[in-house]
Amino acid sequence: MADAQLFEDQFSITSSDPQKYDRVARITGNSPDHSVKISLDINTDLYPVQVGETVTLLLASTLNLDGTKDDEKGWREPKPGEAGLADMYDYVCHGKIYRFDEGQNDDISVFVSFGGLLLKIDGPYKKLTGLRIDSVYLLMKR
Repeated sequence: MADAQLFEDQFSITSSDPQKYDRVARITGNSPDHSVKISLDINTDLYPVQVGETVTLLLASTLNLDGTKDDEKGWREPKPGEAGLADMYDYVCHGKIYRFDEGQNDDISVFVSFGGLLLKIDGPYKKLTGLRIDSVYLLMKR
């Protein structure tokens, strides 16, 4: 399963801005060592998040526990008794990493779109080195 996990960290939510769209808020957060920052559009009906909460965010290449790639048919309802990575998380989205920007020193910015809900990750490239322009799953839990 480790090969499927591209990036994982905990984030303390520092702000939530629900003003732009109904049922969507843009949250920002910092990792415990403040080296990585996120800005994420999140569906607040499905997963309400409050300022001060800590969430775990995982980007993975597949939802299969054994790390095997998803078949070409896309997402499907799991069969009874079939477990997946999504079962361990509260909020799951599928999207695409579409851009990288260089920052100052060794920092980079990674941009991901989940059907219009956006994620921006700012941090050192050493922590974000597993990310490539490709499809990805975002998984979150408290």
